[in-house]
Amino acid sequence: MTFRLGLTGSIGMGKSTTAKLFAEAGCDVWDADAAVHRLYAPGGAAVAPMQTAFPDAVVDGAVSRDVLKRIIADDPTILKRIEAIVHPLVAEDRADFATRAESDILVFDIPLLFETGGNARMDAVAVVSIDAETQRRRVLERGTMTEAQFEAILNKQVPDAKKRALADYVIITDTLDHAREQVEAIIDDIRGKTHA
Repeated sequence: MTFRLGLTGSIGMGKSTTAKLFAEAGCDVWDADAAVHRLYAPGGAAVAPMQTAFPDAVVDGAVSRDVLKRIIADDPTILKRIEAIVHPLVAEDRADFATRAESDILVFDIPLLFETGGNARMDAVAVVSIDAETQRRRVLERGTMTEAQFEAILNKQVPDAKKRALADYVIITDTLDHAREQVEAIIDDIRGKTHA
């Protein structure tokens, strides 16, 4: 039996690093953000439909995230139209991954898992978490966004406390070794339940 584990967490919580730990432990990992990058890249499945809907958004044969951000900033209602194009393609990519994957535990790294109701398609959910001060420091140290942009993203996400309450597993990402121990314990727990 293949077990589907959703992996999520708010920005700056250490989700990407934790996903790598699951991969290192032998799980097949699907990354929602990477799927969108593939769809937006030259030749990606989202390029043609996006060009039809938003001709300005396609630059050099690829969907430009920067242009999309500007379009959405000008008219926030457009986000729904973009999602209507992209979400079915992402779902197709995810289904394709699931049919090709070989591990007994499939990890689905989805930032907005609870926000999109994706948790309903999982056998369990693991949430990565850290205190708010560390989270803020991690995000702002990247130098890729302002404090205002960080706050705007936080406001769109289900609060960390609620995610932890909804999760089957919580992974505290205070140190890499501690995160790795928790990932291994989760894998052991899942295998103990599914192989019993």
